[in-house]
Amino acid sequence: MLSQLRCNGIAVCLVAVGVVRAEDALPLPRPMPLEGLHAYSEKVISAGDTIHFRVSSTVPYELSICRLGHAVDDPASDEVLVTFPEAPPVSQPIHPGSFVHVERFLAPEQDITALTLECWVRPWRLNAWQSLLGQHNYPAACGYGLGLDAEGRVHFYLGDGGTYRPEQALPGPVLAHRQWQHVVGTWDGVTKTLWVNGQLVAQDKYAGPVRAGTAPLWLGACGHDGPAVNILDGDLAMPVIYSRALAADEIVARYHDQALTPAAGADVLACWPLTEERGDHVADASGHARHGRIINAATWMIGGPSFDGSQVPRFGDYEPSQDRRRGHGLRFAADDLYDCRWQVTHEYTIPATAKPGLYVGRFRFSLDGQPRLYHATFVVRRASGAPRAPLLVIAATSTWLAYQATPFAITPVALHNFWDIAGITNSRDDAPAHCMYRDHHAGQPAYKVGVHMPWPNAGPYVLYSAPSVGYSHLMRAERFALVWLEQNGYDYDMLSDLDIHRHPELLDPYQVVLINGHSEYWSREEFDAIDRYLCRGGNVAVLSGNTLCWRVSYNEDGTIMECRKLNAFAGGRPGCTMGEIWHSQDGRKGSLTRECGMPAWQLLGLDSLGFWGAESNAVYEVREPGHVLFQQPEPVGLAAGETFGGAPDGGLPKAVGHEPDVRLSLLRELTVDVPPGAILPEEPPGIVTIAEGKQPHAAAFDYFFRPVRLVDGVACQMIYWERPQGGRVFHTGSLGAGWGLSVDPRFQTLMRNVLAHFGIRQATSPGGLVP
Repeated sequence: MLSQLRCNGIAVCLVAVGVVRAEDALPLPRPMPLEGLHAYSEKVISAGDTIHFRVSSTVPYELSICRLGHAVDDPASDEVLVTFPEAPPVSQPIHPGSFVHVERFLAPEQDITALTLECWVRPWRLNAWQSLLGQHNYPAACGYGLGLDAEGRVHFYLGDGGTYRPEQALPGPVLAHRQWQHVVGTWDGVTKTLWVNGQLVAQDKYAGPVRAGTAPLWLGACGHDGPAVNILDGDLAMPVIYSRALAADEIVARYHDQALTPAAGADVLACWPLTEERGDHVADASGHARHGRIINAATWMIGGPSFDGSQVPRFGDYEPSQDRRRGHGLRFAADDLYDCRWQVTHEYTIPATAKPGLYVGRFRFSLDGQPRLYHATFVVRRASGAPRAPLLVIAATSTWLAYQATPFAITPVALHNFWDIAGITNSRDDAPAHCMYRDHHAGQPAYKVGVHMPWPNAGPYVLYSAPSVGYSHLMRAERFALVWLEQNGYDYDMLSDLDIHRHPELLDPYQVVLINGHSEYWSREEFDAIDRYLCRGGNVAVLSGNTLCWRVSYNEDGTIMECRKLNAFAGGRPGCTMGEIWHSQDGRKGSLTRECGMPAWQLLGLDSLGFWGAESNAVYEVREPGHVLFQQPEPVGLAAGETFGGAPDGGLPKAVGHEPDVRLSLLRELTVDVPPGAILPEEPPGIVTIAEGKQPHAAAFDYFFRPVRLVDGVACQMIYWERPQGGRVFHTGSLGAGWGLSVDPRFQTLMRNVLAHFGIRQATSPGGLVP
């Protein structure tokens, strides 16, 4: 039941008591308690709908729901919709770690007279107890199993289903790190044997008895007084259970087969070929219906023991489904977590009249005697059925997700905090901390992030610079343009990347679409939606840099985002081979969008150039002062070579610098040679460079993401493009464009001209500079 009261005349939920979702009945890993306060809600919601906050806190706190105001760095300017009464601590643990739960296990009390356990494993760590497969719930329900000990030695355990007896574990050699190995344990009623890669490595006499006991059948984990522990940090392929002991020649043959052929015969009690490559279902090929369900979204599409992903050519027509030697594997991680599964602690119905924009759940609390602010950011869409604004702003929520890093971070004392690609200090060292820039704790490349998770990185005061610089690249980077729009009387709607991904028709009513901030991560569906919108005569204004760089996908219910980034690139994942860049959610090639058939230059006229810090930011230099955007309806008053896009005193903010975009023609100049099998495309016609930014010493990359020196120091280009296939694009080419817009009247005049050119006029007179 939900305990409720009324606050300001609105029903709010304080604490959820005894509310259990159906999926919460699934077995979960051992609970991990968290210190401090952590929270999340829906990431996007329509006005008029109810938002649900899920909080875990070890301290009392006060929650307010706010629409962010016009003073970017002053919480006092925000519009407070509701403030809840102080809430007592409500601690909700997380349950990280992926494994497979098999509903139909071997009968607990039936005597087993012979047994073989077989699998392939590629361990990513060798310094912790890990389970491969079996029915084993330490210490009182220990049946059988294969696993690794804390020194990385493989173990084969047989018991009577009761108390654990260490002398009944047959140890073998230390396995090789990050290499596929074939492991088999057999028992013929008299002798236990252990085999690695077709070689007998250990044996011992054992007369039994052997029973499965009451422990559940799991792949990649075992139990400890119930919850799953000893979770495998590694890859598993072709696990099999037989009701007899395989002979030596059979084991050797299975080793040489490299997990390409499922086990068959009446003696096969279970065999999981792992051919699904997506979803959470694992089928048993034995006919005994021992099908499994993946807990916490282990990773598909990694290939099996027969596959070397590093040998797949970067350029070519490789198709995983056509590769008969690819095989299949499933990657587990002890820190896999994509849904906290927390119960609702607060709910609130957003007024139907609420303006679209950026909102937060603001938590005030004290920790270690110091007051702190924690923010759970969400996007509010215009109410369903309400008249649309002429301008749509797309929030770069896919990018916010990609930088999730440490979702359970310690809340800093200061209002501002620096959030780099590794996140900030975790509330506990072993809590999940993987994102598109940070691997799993054991080194597995991180390919997924969850939506039902906290994202303090998307808070309104998160910086990507020293506080004295004041530069941001996530949610705060988008605030400057939004504030300018509001102060200048422009009515806008807001949608998220995921909205466009799932419902491309939402773009149809809008006169102009604004892509804002750091819109780095795009799905194929979002790319196609914007292309369709433009081809039908739409207008797109881009105040973003590093735009449309990496391809993402989402699962069917939009709760997990996937992105695979080749190890050869800046920002790539070190363990990601070319053979692993195909997504499990849609089977399509991943990594750079320009190598996935969805290049940014083709859609928006510019593409990503490079990466460097905001401290070296510069301004734009005018190239085409007579261009209509500089002249009508308001003359900007700039001549060729004059600059704009920075503070009037010549200091920060400055618009040009961090992760800018340039024309394909410039990338072609920077590209000295073309890799085998690749094609260097031609630039489409009609693009006009109206301004550019120079940073002679900046880092840069050519079209194939290889480091190069800049041509004449040009690091950023601002363009206007009437696309031959339809639609018009204004692109600033810089992540800091909104930052510079906030302080420069000339840039603001240019932006008013752009919107007027695209058919949108101000509703009121200019409101001045952003505070």
